Amino acid sequence: METLAEQRRKASKPLLWIGIGSIIMAFAGLTSGYVVSRTTLVENSQWLVFELPSAFNYSTVAIVLSSLSLWLGKRAISQDDKIKLKLFLWVTVLFGACFAVLQVRGWSQLINDEVYFTGPGSNPAGSWVYAISLFHLAHLFGGILSLLYTLTRAYKDKYSREDYHGVELTSIYWHFVDLLWIYLFIFLTLIR
Repeated sequence: METLAEQRRKASKPLLWIGIGSIIMAFAGLTSGYVVSRTTLVENSQWLVFELPSAFNYSTVAIVLSSLSLWLGKRAISQDDKIKLKLFLWVTVLFGACFAVLQVRGWSQLINDEVYFTGPGSNPAGSWVYAISLFHLAHLFGGILSLLYTLTRAYKDKYSREDYHGVELTSIYWHFVDLLWIYLFIFLTLIR
């Protein structure tokens, strides 16, 4: 008979995928709302067309590099290299933090370009960009918390070549958040 810990471990990956599925649905709803708003307001000439801030380009590079570093960390622990795992987890956290800072800098660029989230002078086009990127950033912070938890467990020597389940779960979520941003970035770039 399986222990409770074994049952939890067995259920963790399917539960993660269910969570990811619900996040996909939420972002599908947001991007659908964006398209409907845009279609309606373009017909009435009320849709503001503006360039995405250049900081979003750099943040995209940062998040792709973060996924690369996490992939290298997972590869390191699969070869039982615990030192490289810790190093690459730290690099991933730093690139994740860099992504967050660049997103906020992008919002500052939008404000400087007089594209506001809400209030006088705001436009639904700008509000959608803020809302979508802010919602993504909230999910990224969840990923950073997961990375920090995984890093803490790595320092407690909880992972090995035979058992790195926690690293694998964190990797799945982090790579998902990365791919989600790439989708959103392309979406917001092409559907202006």
